[in-house]
Amino acid sequence: MSTISGQLTKMDVKLAAGNQADYSMRLGEQSMAMNPLLGQMVTLRFQGQINCVHCQRLTKKSFSGGFCYPCSQRLAQCDMCFLKPELCHFEQGTCREPEWGEAVCMQDHIVYLANSSGLKVGITRLNQVPTRWIDQGATQAIPIFRVSSRYQSGLVEVMFKEWVSDRTDWRKMLKGDAEPLDLAAERDRLFAEAETSINDLQQQFGEAAITQLPAEPEQQIQYPVLEYPKKVSSFNFDKTAEVSGQLEGIKGQYLIFDTGVINIRKFSGYQVEMVV
Repeated sequence: MSTISGQLTKMDVKLAAGNQADYSMRLGEQSMAMNPLLGQMVTLRFQGQINCVHCQRLTKKSFSGGFCYPCSQRLAQCDMCFLKPELCHFEQGTCREPEWGEAVCMQDHIVYLANSSGLKVGITRLNQVPTRWIDQGATQAIPIFRVSSRYQSGLVEVMFKEWVSDRTDWRKMLKGDAEPLDLAAERDRLFAEAETSINDLQQQFGEAAITQLPAEPEQQIQYPVLEYPKKVSSFNFDKTAEVSGQLEGIKGQYLIFDTGVINIRKFSGYQVEMVV
């Protein structure tokens, strides 16, 4: 029997040989490889304590994905513009944390198409490829633009939302791999549909800032799943302190048990013990 415990954060992910998503659970300073645990009994126990992932203060409730209330109201990463980058107000001089904005938002971003529960458009920092795709449970992904800031990536994403969703249906994603798509053909279709709007953005910011990627290769991703659930039932540490079952798979940031699923990222900051 192996046990690790500590503050929960999202699982570490990387793309291994054969385009396989490789996962590790992180609890404080401890970690455990998750892929080898498929088919085994795994227990997660919430120990009744939540700490802010930023300042570490005790909090009775987690806000904005792992923060205490004061941090959720103070930090730039908890601002609405981080969720909707087209609302970025950095250039207006009103960013809550300008240095953080320079380091995170004013960096090159990728606009991409992915197939997780169907076709979607998304954005991510250049250094988060392919982590972001794995976190979303995408089985296919392809970069279609490289832009100079998060704000610009948000404008491109909003432009494409006229023709394609920016959402993942997590329940559908957890029931199996989406039907394969020709992402290169979808990219070319969207380039044609949005040609006028693309030209307008390039005239506004310059072609060097809004760069189309017409020939990037598609990335395929395989997930460690023995069996997908026919019906998706989710666990919540706020209601059930112990989650236990045979680990049937891992996809996105979800553990798939024979008893239900749990979104690990949702409970960032929770003090948890894992027993295998």
